[in-house]
Amino acid sequence: MEHMANILVLGGTGWLGRIVAEKALSAGHCVTALARGQTGDFPAGVSAVVGDRDAPGVYAPLAGTRWDLVVELTRIPAHAGPAVQTIQAEDWVFVSSCSVYANHSVPGEGEEVALLEPLDSSADYTTELYGEAKSACEKLTVQARGGRALMVRPGLIGGPGDPSGRSTYWPLRLADAREPVLLPQDDGDYRQSVQIIDARDLAAFILTAGLAGRTGAVNAVGASIPLDEALLAAQAAAGTEPALVRYPLSRMADDGVAPWSGPRSLPLVLPPGPEHAGFARRSDAMALSLGLERRSLEESFRDIIAFDEPWDGRQLASGLSAPDEAALMRLQVGWKA
Repeated sequence: MEHMANILVLGGTGWLGRIVAEKALSAGHCVTALARGQTGDFPAGVSAVVGDRDAPGVYAPLAGTRWDLVVELTRIPAHAGPAVQTIQAEDWVFVSSCSVYANHSVPGEGEEVALLEPLDSSADYTTELYGEAKSACEKLTVQARGGRALMVRPGLIGGPGDPSGRSTYWPLRLADAREPVLLPQDDGDYRQSVQIIDARDLAAFILTAGLAGRTGAVNAVGASIPLDEALLAAQAAAGTEPALVRYPLSRMADDGVAPWSGPRSLPLVLPPGPEHAGFARRSDAMALSLGLERRSLEESFRDIIAFDEPWDGRQLASGLSAPDEAALMRLQVGWKA
């Protein structure tokens, strides 16, 4: 029988943190989670520690315990530094991001390439500085642990319940009965790729690699496939064959359509320009060598359709509303409502 570990999750009420905590519990481990509790309830079975990480003494309830594994999810350097300096643990995983890399133009790059300059400790965090902030958190963790920590760098995280809507829009849209469906048509100068890691597979890898005492940095990414293949996987998961209206990606800027995420966007579509040519084509060799196991993208999409609410024309966190989609289709020559 696997050894029961004493695991601390710093975070644990948000999406990924909750999945990590639940997987650890289901494996028979003892799990404590420190969080404000504002992004959701603590999972059943977790020893909950409610605390604001900006407050002094927030880690006092954790004093006196040496944890087998700590899983840290923060993006705030002012949280990462004091935690790793205060909390005693045999092994430590910091959940970072591929956004820490300084360059995204070269396909197939691994973990050894340059990172963004770490965010200065005196600077305020903003979403625009996400990569720099995660880079700073990595640096603080490595320094405090003397290198005895694992930096897990996911790419795009997807799966059932994805709060960003990036991985859920296409399967939910293709599962909807209304047609035609507006689909992006790659007409640019570089290959559009998709690289999604299912949050459940990422959580399993974090726990397995963390409890095994792995250290260093690793790109925990999905298999890199062309955008068209990802859309075919979404259609296969939906089991539909709707009429399609192909939308040239070269029109996006003129039509006010955003790439990647957010309202009035085409999710998973990378911004134009060669500087993003390697963004969804990171090397996964290290992660696979450390035991990363991944379900197929079609399986993730099937589970999204089964788990999430139907699209039904509503505005998701990312993607097109029904009126936006219809308006873009009317711009396409040869199609009439």
